[in-house]
Amino acid sequence: MRRKKTRQIHVGNVPVGGGAPIAVQSMTNTDTRDVETTLRQIARLQAAGCDIVRLAVPDETAAAAFKEIKKRVSTPLIADIHFDHRLALAALKAGADGLRINPGNIGGRNAIQKVLREAKARNVPIRIGVNAGSLQKEILKRYGHPTPEAMVESAMEHVRLFQDLGFDQIKISLKSSNVLSTIKAYELLSRQADYPLHLGVTEAGTLISGTVKNALGIGILLARGIGDTLRVSLSADPVEEVKVGYEILRALNLRHRGPEIISCPTCGRCEIDLFSLVQEVETAIAGMTSSPKVAIMGCVVNGPGEAREADVGIAGGRHQGVLFRKGRLVRKVLEKDMARVLIEEVKKISSDK
Repeated sequence: MRRKKTRQIHVGNVPVGGGAPIAVQSMTNTDTRDVETTLRQIARLQAAGCDIVRLAVPDETAAAAFKEIKKRVSTPLIADIHFDHRLALAALKAGADGLRINPGNIGGRNAIQKVLREAKARNVPIRIGVNAGSLQKEILKRYGHPTPEAMVESAMEHVRLFQDLGFDQIKISLKSSNVLSTIKAYELLSRQADYPLHLGVTEAGTLISGTVKNALGIGILLARGIGDTLRVSLSADPVEEVKVGYEILRALNLRHRGPEIISCPTCGRCEIDLFSLVQEVETAIAGMTSSPKVAIMGCVVNGPGEAREADVGIAGGRHQGVLFRKGRLVRKVLEKDMARVLIEEVKKISSDK
């Protein structure tokens, strides 16, 4: 699919926009002031493939902790700031690779100018993050409620302010918990600005409902060529956000990380314990970065066809199945050996790549 060409910025060593691979982000849900706990969560996010990690900086103690955390991680870190521009200045001095601010609640023009001056001196980009839940009062009064048009007006008002103050290292987000509003807002903004766009559906909900909302909102926009970086917002472990983000990108053939498992939902024809088999294989190969296609199918209807098209696959029968590798039928495998054989084959294929 053809992506809209946007300007390129860098968050640490990660390029965003300008045709760069779509970056996957997440945000820690630990108390930033608890350095060790936060570091452990960042390590887990990094292992899952998270390109950029955002941390809340609610006070001066958190800003001091941010500095210590930054010394000990290689992943680019973004400081999330609200209400107090002095915390943005402190985060920049602590080594933040990027800032996320809502100009509507960070202070007046003078406060914003101080932040922009410091960010420009350090070549640090800033995300103008507009949320439906925190629009300026005057814009809400004009539109009645946080419509897509209201969110875009808010964003462009801040973009013009940044430009007037000589700052152009910008990326923009327009987030709502309403999927259709989010899509429309980004489409409107994409016609008006060529800055890189950070996609997301905010307050999306739990693992299942949030995954559905994000897959639709982010997926539709990406399919239309809109978006340069994303964060899947879930009321769950942030590592799950990274996993879902990569699955959205994989489904659109935009980026691949880790093995892809194709498995059937099962029906009355299935004569193996498919669910346990899938879970065991998925757990064993979860840490891989290569992306072979693995088919785990329960019966002879679609099983052989799917397994044959995968890099490695099993098509189940009565307490046994047939193993395929690169489209070739290799041998029969007993049910008790399926997990071990599949895991061995996936590792073998991965080491070949």
